[in-house]
Amino acid sequence: MPLGRRQRFAAVGAAAVATALSLAACSSSSSSSTPASSGSAAATGSASASSGAKLSGTLNGSGSTFQTTFQETASSSFKSVQPNMTVNYGSGGSGKGRTDLASGVTNYAGSDSPIPAAETANFKGKTVLYFPVVIGPITLSYNLSGLSKPLQLSAPVIASIFQGKITSWNNSAIAADNPGVTLPSTPITIVVRSDSSGTTQNFSLFLMDSTPSTWTLGSSSTIKWPSTARAGNGNGGVASAIKSTPGAIGYVDYSDAKASGLTFASIKNKDGNYVAPSPSSASAAADGVTIAPNLTFHAVWGTGAQAYPITYQSWVLVYETQPNANDAAMLKSYIGYLLGPMQQMSGSLGYAPLPSSLDQMATAQLSKIAS
Repeated sequence: MPLGRRQRFAAVGAAAVATALSLAACSSSSSSSTPASSGSAAATGSASASSGAKLSGTLNGSGSTFQTTFQETASSSFKSVQPNMTVNYGSGGSGKGRTDLASGVTNYAGSDSPIPAAETANFKGKTVLYFPVVIGPITLSYNLSGLSKPLQLSAPVIASIFQGKITSWNNSAIAADNPGVTLPSTPITIVVRSDSSGTTQNFSLFLMDSTPSTWTLGSSSTIKWPSTARAGNGNGGVASAIKSTPGAIGYVDYSDAKASGLTFASIKNKDGNYVAPSPSSASAAADGVTIAPNLTFHAVWGTGAQAYPITYQSWVLVYETQPNANDAAMLKSYIGYLLGPMQQMSGSLGYAPLPSSLDQMATAQLSKIAS
């Protein structure tokens, strides 16, 4: 992540977390008997898990670039709760995070998708717990000047663009999605991820679910894109390539797209409405998800009039059984913090907070981490 962006989000995050912690402190000292609002029970439980006894040591994590801003802000502000703990997070893509965890390089992984069947053997039979921590939109960001209003795109058009079948911006299918907009004849350059990526996995899952008769490239953390595609490392790399390439379009998480000043399209959802990406439209998509017993789910192509159809989710993955009691206690404390105070300020970082019911389930699962 560029240093300027990291410093900017860290400043926003620190202020928001300080406010959240201040409000929590005021709430805990109040004698009011007013019932808790939606989600506050989970936040309270998470805050309790993240406070407790003072701990000392270091946790190392890696993986999802979608989580980078969230993790870097959290690891910094967590010092106010556990001053003797250090949390390090290195991005590199969800695939790298899972590989690092399986290899024993890190204590936890950030992943935007569950462990693929092809990687299961890497974990040598150990039980991995999934803790959902953030939800957010994947934007279709583009570099196209002179338009009278932001683009609207439907799933079949997006599928054809990313399979190399639509190659210029004035194509009739794009024009049909954008009545009254004069489109240039500029060639389209698609920008994709070069690394093993949960963003790729979820973007391609959206295309597979929404246009099964059109999309032929499947869904995976790596895709064999058309040879004309330009690749970037991480969400930041894709954002940078779009910004520097006239006519480019690529899939980038909302936080990185906003930080890079990109323009992004409204996407036609399952209910037939064109919806812009935002934390609130991502929350609308997450409201109707089906959650598996291990807390895995996906929010792409969900129902709801205001649901953004390319919404994805990200987990912290940890082993259920830790090598020692201190590691177990540190993970409980830090993940509890992610599920508590960090949820209260996720919107300021470009993410959507977890639905309260899901946050409560994740908080309850903390007790499974043991040595």
